[in-house]
Amino acid sequence: MHAEVISVGTELTTGASLDTNSQWLSLELAAIGIPVSYHTTVADDLAALAGVIRTAAARSEITILTGGLGPTLDDLTRQALAEVLGVELVLDPASLEFIRSLFKRFKREMPERNVIQAHFPAGTEPIANLRGTAPGIWAKIPRAGGSCLFAALPGVPSEMKRMFAQEVVPRLPAGNRVIRRARINCFGVGESQAEEMLGDLTARGRDPEIGITVHEATITLRIVAHGETVEACDSKIATAKSAIRERMGDLVFGEEDEELEHVVLTLLQERGHTLATAEIGTGGLLARRITEVPGDERIYRGGIVASSLEGLAKVVGSSVGPDKRATIGAALESSRQHWGADFVIFVGAFPHYDPDSPGQPAPTSEVGLAGPNVSRIVDYTFLGDAALNRSRAAKIALNLLRLHFLRS
Repeated sequence: MHAEVISVGTELTTGASLDTNSQWLSLELAAIGIPVSYHTTVADDLAALAGVIRTAAARSEITILTGGLGPTLDDLTRQALAEVLGVELVLDPASLEFIRSLFKRFKREMPERNVIQAHFPAGTEPIANLRGTAPGIWAKIPRAGGSCLFAALPGVPSEMKRMFAQEVVPRLPAGNRVIRRARINCFGVGESQAEEMLGDLTARGRDPEIGITVHEATITLRIVAHGETVEACDSKIATAKSAIRERMGDLVFGEEDEELEHVVLTLLQERGHTLATAEIGTGGLLARRITEVPGDERIYRGGIVASSLEGLAKVVGSSVGPDKRATIGAALESSRQHWGADFVIFVGAFPHYDPDSPGQPAPTSEVGLAGPNVSRIVDYTFLGDAALNRSRAAKIALNLLRLHFLRS
C-alpha cells in the first residue's frame, strides 16, 4: 500500500511559498506504516489539477491533497474533484451552518462567496474543520481493481494537521509495516568528518537507516527504522542512538527539535547559573536564540549588541588596550558584572569579506566565554555566506559553554 501527496497552489509552483505540508504528511503517513511514493505540486489551474488527481488515483491506493479549498476564484480543488468523479457540486446545509457560525463568533459578516465552501462533489463526505471555514472532502475515486481513498484538506498547516490526525487517520487502513523516525543533533565537525566518524552506521541498506543532513553547521543524524511493531522499531532506534553517541562523543548535543540554546539553558538551570551575552558581528542573533527558549527569563540576564569592541567596552566600563584579546577578556568580565550574571558568551566583529573575490584570505573573528574559573577566547574563520557565518558564530559561542559544563 502506497500513498501520494498533492500540494495545490500557484504560490508553491512559483516559489513564492515553501511547501511544508508534503513533508509533514509523509512523516505522519510513514509513522502509521503507509509509505509515500510521490509528491506532486500543481498550480491553481482546473485542467492541470484534475489531471493530477486522475494520475494519483490511478497509481496510488491513498491520496492526500492540501490546498485549493478556500472561497476565492482560484480555489479549484472541489471543482477538479467533481470533474474527475463526473458529478455535480451539491450544497451541504450542515457545513454551511457551521461556516456561518464561525463568522458570527468573530462578529463578522460572511461574504456570499464563502457559500462555495459548503459545496461538495455529489457522493463525497465533508471532513470537519473546527479551526477554519474550509471543510475537507473525503472521497473514493474508482480505479482499476478497486478505489483510491482520497482526502482533500486545507492548505493552512494548523487546520490541516488537526484534520489529518483527527478525521483522516481513523479512515485509513492500517499499514502492513511500521516506520519510526528519530533525530540526533551534533555540532563541532563538518559533514564529511561526521560521516567518517560514523563509518558503517551510514552504509546503504542498513536497518535502521542513518542519514546525515546539515543546516547552519548543525549535523542532524536521521534514523529511520522499519519493523512489524512499534516496539521492534523503537528497539532498533535505541541501539542506533547508543552507537551514534559512542562514536560521536560530546559532539552530540540533543535530539529531535533541540537546538544548542535549549540544551545550554537547561544546563544553566540545572546548575543554578545565569547568563548574559555580548555580541558585535551577530547583531543580536545570539540574544534572539536564547530568548526564544521558554523560561529564558529565569536564566538570561540580558545582552549588549555593539557595533565595535570599543563600543562594547564603553558600555560596560572596561578599558581598551593594544592587546585585542586582553581587551575582549576585560570587556567580558565587565559584562558579567554589568548584568550580574555568572557566565557571559561573546561574538566579535565580522570583518568585511567578499567570498566571490579570488585569492582573498578568509578573515577571522573571535568567540568567547567568561565565568567562574573560565576565560576562553577562540578564533573563528569565515567561510561563505555572511548570514550563515552569523548563525555558526552564535552556535560556537553557545557550544563553548556547553562543552565547559561537560568537561569541567
